[in-house]
Amino acid sequence: MNKLFLLFSLIMGVVVLASNYLVQFPIKYYGLEEILTYGAFSYPIAFLITDLANRSYGKLIARQIVYIGFIIGISFTLLFSTNFADLISIRIAIGSGTAFLVAQLIDVQIFDKLRKNKWFVAPLTSSIIGSTVDTFLFFSISFYATGIPWVTLSLGDLAVKIFVALVMLIPFRLLLGTLKPA
Repeated sequence: MNKLFLLFSLIMGVVVLASNYLVQFPIKYYGLEEILTYGAFSYPIAFLITDLANRSYGKLIARQIVYIGFIIGISFTLLFSTNFADLISIRIAIGSGTAFLVAQLIDVQIFDKLRKNKWFVAPLTSSIIGSTVDTFLFFSISFYATGIPWVTLSLGDLAVKIFVALVMLIPFRLLLGTLKPA
């Protein structure tokens, strides 16, 4: 199996695990505790990985990387980060898995449809739409009716994810010519 494929899959799993852990911690500076969590900064890397895999290998391999990343990320989240005595922790695991799978598969499809446009159209469009779907699915499943301000947290997270999606265009463009399947 290709080393790059394995690397993408492993990084995807690590990003999911890190994001699932970091989303539990609101940023407690500058009055952001009801608007933003640390997970917003790590999760958009998953879209970069999916888009690079899609560009290099095509949508079928990109989907496989999503599935492998999902299995790795959710398995480790359940093992190390889920407190089964805490309903919110369980809801985070369920919300994360559902949102990740749906959003990443949407990202793969949109990217594939737009791949022939200018180099930035497919990754930017698919990441923004995927991030929006992911954010609202995750926060509503995880925190609806818990007393946690999930709507404001989701809007804050989405704003950061869109900003990070724009920043991720830099490594996407830099790596675009160097990533070729072996």
